[in-house]
Amino acid sequence: MDNNLGTVDRVIRGVLGVALVAVGLSLMNLVLALILVPLGALLIYSGSIGFCNVYKIFHIDTSKRG
Repeated sequence: MDNNLGTVDRVIRGVLGVALVAVGLSLMNLVLALILVPLGALLIYSGSIGFCNVYKIFHIDTSKRG
């Protein structure tokens, strides 16, 4: 699995992921929380490993290599 996320993209995913998890955990609406928390966790995960499956499908590469 090659990295296809650049540094800026990874940071944005991490910050947005943490924000979504925090908002999801603070909500009283269970349905919305069950959507936001996994979505935020997915963004944190993809940002931390530097790979996005959706980017791979559409041949998008924001990393600085070749």
